[in-house]
Amino acid sequence: MKTAISIDDRLLQDADRVAKDMGLSRSRLFSVALREYLRHRHAQEAIEQLNCVYAGEADPAEQRTVKGMKAKFRSVVKERW
Repeated sequence: MKTAISIDDRLLQDADRVAKDMGLSRSRLFSVALREYLRHRHAQEAIEQLNCVYAGEADPAEQRTVKGMKAKFRSVVKERW
């Protein structure tokens, strides 16, 4: 689908350079970037939901498990972005 958006000149120049370096069209670069941003945002929302669920006090063993799970989840999300 075609659409028109406004983008800062410098950002567009940078995007054009990166697209060229990657061998992509500008449109494809923006599609890839937006898809990755949305995946990242979705992951952040999941983390926030998990944080709300686990915000209550748990016993020490549970707290260690939750801390490890959160750290692992964050590292996976960070690697993908």
